[in-house]
Amino acid sequence: MELAVNLIFSDAAALAERAEELGYELALAPEGYRSDAASVLGLVAGRTRRIALGTCAMQIPARPPATAALTAATLDSISGGRLRLGLGVSNPDVSEGWYGVPFERPLERTREYVEIVRAALRGDPVTYQGRHFRLPAGGRQAAPLHLYTAGHRPDLPIYLAAVGPANLRLAGEIADGWLGAFVSPEAVADACRHIERGRARRGGELPDFAVIPCVPAAVDTDPGEAADRLRGQYGYLMGIGDRDTNIYCGLARRLGFAEAVDRIHEHVAAGDHAAAAAAVPFELINATALLGPTERIAARLAEYRDAGATTVSIMVSAADTDLAGRLQILETCAAAAA
Repeated sequence: MELAVNLIFSDAAALAERAEELGYELALAPEGYRSDAASVLGLVAGRTRRIALGTCAMQIPARPPATAALTAATLDSISGGRLRLGLGVSNPDVSEGWYGVPFERPLERTREYVEIVRAALRGDPVTYQGRHFRLPAGGRQAAPLHLYTAGHRPDLPIYLAAVGPANLRLAGEIADGWLGAFVSPEAVADACRHIERGRARRGGELPDFAVIPCVPAAVDTDPGEAADRLRGQYGYLMGIGDRDTNIYCGLARRLGFAEAVDRIHEHVAAGDHAAAAAAVPFELINATALLGPTERIAARLAEYRDAGATTVSIMVSAADTDLAGRLQILETCAAAAA
């Protein structure tokens, strides 16, 4: 099992450089309220030489598939063939609130989107008549989508961020890897079962498929103190939008923390984000994060490996700390994995 790092945009280059020195396989750039993935990876591509680069995940409603393909081809070319294109359909609040894109039939839209991206990366002119995407649109005989980027891989890996069973099966069927967020080892094992079913439709073997849970991490001799550094991130993500459609709330409910979800949202609605963070149960953080000293983190990494993870991505971005603290997390996790 390999290690990856989920970067934070403000220290992305320094974190990626240190991760490369420590032997990390992959540096992932998140995309959300704070930063886009492509800009961060453009910086990191110029400051590293070996480590693979991934988007985690470029949001499908944010870009037409042609733009995603062009961005991926550009990043792959300037990095010397190191890009892994992570895509995600996002969630209703972000899709509709940020990008003005309806969220209905997300699996259909994802399938069509990936088909267009793959066709564009192969370098031939692309026309497409789907339910959600039409190229060209409007019945005009417009110039077809055609990438002229030089130096990229036409078959660069595409990963899907997925949560529900149907989306996981889709990932197994049409993608080269899965990006998971805030998942326990047990949830990784369950995800692998769904991915295997999708993989069977494609006729592939799971060993060829990347299984990458992205796991928050905090280092301290006391696991409780380490968890406190992650509470703000958990409270923030679980407090976004509607509790019934928020994917992180759904994950927490499946782990048995439905009452905590309600309390967190009550605090967020009242404007008390500190109380929302305090309401995140230690047990939820402990189930889905790497906490404590090296030995405890090593045991937890072994559980993710045994559950089927091919790479565990260390979310240094989740911890309430500075650059020195995030570098310590990278170094401790590398020691734990050795």
